[in-house]
Amino acid sequence: MIELPFRDRSAAGRALAEKFDVRDYANAVVYALPRGGVPVALELARKLKAPIDLLLVRKIGVPHHEELAAGSIVDGENPDVIVNPEIVHAARMTRADFEIASARALKEIERRRALYLGEAKPLSAKGAIAILVDDGIATGASMRAAIEAVRRRAPKRVVVAVPVSSREAAMEFSELADAFVCIAAPADFGAVGAYYHDFSQLTDEDVIALMRQARASGLKPAVEAS
Repeated sequence: MIELPFRDRSAAGRALAEKFDVRDYANAVVYALPRGGVPVALELARKLKAPIDLLLVRKIGVPHHEELAAGSIVDGENPDVIVNPEIVHAARMTRADFEIASARALKEIERRRALYLGEAKPLSAKGAIAILVDDGIATGASMRAAIEAVRRRAPKRVVVAVPVSSREAAMEFSELADAFVCIAAPADFGAVGAYYHDFSQLTDEDVIALMRQARASGLKPAVEAS
């Protein structure tokens, strides 16, 4: 029986992995949303003996109002731009404004990928069961963008897997993804951190170390895109 709160993200990942039958995921690719999703995803990749990669999502902010997301850019063999037309229209962003903000976000994604994975190329989702993993979902803006982007890459299926989620997000992502795997989705959710004894902020060095563990386990963190 799984007990909450989880000890830490790795323990949550092992508990989440128990909900997966290896026989159903012979052609899976595990995508972790950094930073918090990485230790969770690593445990799932180990269970499935699946390759693991990072899926970096960066908000495209409105100039002078960066908290407003005019869209998102999602890392991949060919990074995808997701547009939020309502915000773009309300903010009166020009095409040039949006392109400048997109380029800035892409530059940061490229910097982070190089930091975390060196020169390794992003994993292709084409024809695979793409499993998107995070340490929990409260509102789910990044996961929403990730699903839309990965859908464009012709996967066989898109699965969202998280240890905990708000009830509202669970209902939404059960519709958006082909499958939604979650351990707990209480109605009175609160915050993701409430479901962990140790919810310390992960550093870049933590992510680098975890992806090195993936390589050491034979779970290639990224392969040449096909």
